[in-house]
Amino acid sequence: MTRKKKFEHRIFSDKDGVRFATPEDVAIYRAKRLRCKTIADISCGIGGQTIYFARECEHVYAVEIDPQKIAYARKNCKHLGITNVEFICADALSPEVIASLPQLDIVFSDPARPASEKVRDISNLQPSIPDVMTAYSTKTSCFAFEAPPQLTPERVPFDCEKEYLSLEGKMNRLNLYFGTLKKCGVSAIALPSGTRIESDDEIPDIRRTEEPALYAYEPEESVERAGLLAQLAEEVREQASDVSLFPIDKKRIFLTSMEQIDHQLFKKKYKVLNMLAFDIPQINEYLRENGFGTMLLRASVDPKEYWDIRNRLEKGLRGDRKAHLFLKGEIAILCETL
Repeated sequence: MTRKKKFEHRIFSDKDGVRFATPEDVAIYRAKRLRCKTIADISCGIGGQTIYFARECEHVYAVEIDPQKIAYARKNCKHLGITNVEFICADALSPEVIASLPQLDIVFSDPARPASEKVRDISNLQPSIPDVMTAYSTKTSCFAFEAPPQLTPERVPFDCEKEYLSLEGKMNRLNLYFGTLKKCGVSAIALPSGTRIESDDEIPDIRRTEEPALYAYEPEESVERAGLLAQLAEEVREQASDVSLFPIDKKRIFLTSMEQIDHQLFKKKYKVLNMLAFDIPQINEYLRENGFGTMLLRASVDPKEYWDIRNRLEKGLRGDRKAHLFLKGEIAILCETL
């Protein structure tokens, strides 16, 4: 799959600004969801999200304490001919800044977070979510925040919608929506398709299995992080009544069934070909006899050993089929994409 560029237009920034800026697909989606008359973009950075708010909203107030970042934000908006943004270089929580703003429909904040943490903690965001909501309580009751996507729903201690967003199959963002912006308790969305799943009720149970059925499905990471795999299984039960959860290792989990099913929140679909002991000569022989030319190793192995193992598995392969090998303990699961 060809990966789309993060930005389709030129972006002015230093290296860190580009690294942490919101990808366009995400910024477009968020701006459409938060479309309103007047919005404040707190901690706007180099303006990656501000640009798209300006295309959906009548007026945008972009607030940033770092003069270098807001200079880039100004330049980016000017380069694109955007004129409905008012830039404010100041502490977004200062009473003077808040007093200068009119009534707002929405306040959006992408707060700063430590560059690295052993475990991500929502209390380490700056400015904090409670502080922003308290400071702007006289201006609006509708707030949206970006939070670290490593946080699972139970680790977000607020009454809000927790929206997990994946981009091109990879977990990308966690958006928190408060007030009337809240549509449900937890949701997951996959971009660029825009396919969404949500739940406001207790998540249904799902049967777990230790062996895959004939077909296996790799869900979008946003669905898994949101804890909505059982909800996804419920949505496809009309196609297959035997859908089960098949955990492979700490990083990988499948939904599996005897019947072939389809859903846009499956980022990959496989036919399960064989299960056998992880014996490299035996697997290599199977691959050669069945016309495979490539074998992708999808397993938690020592990175230093990955290519040695893969090269041995692919030794002498001449076919045009491509296999995917997953490891559950010492059992190899050979699959082929549908």
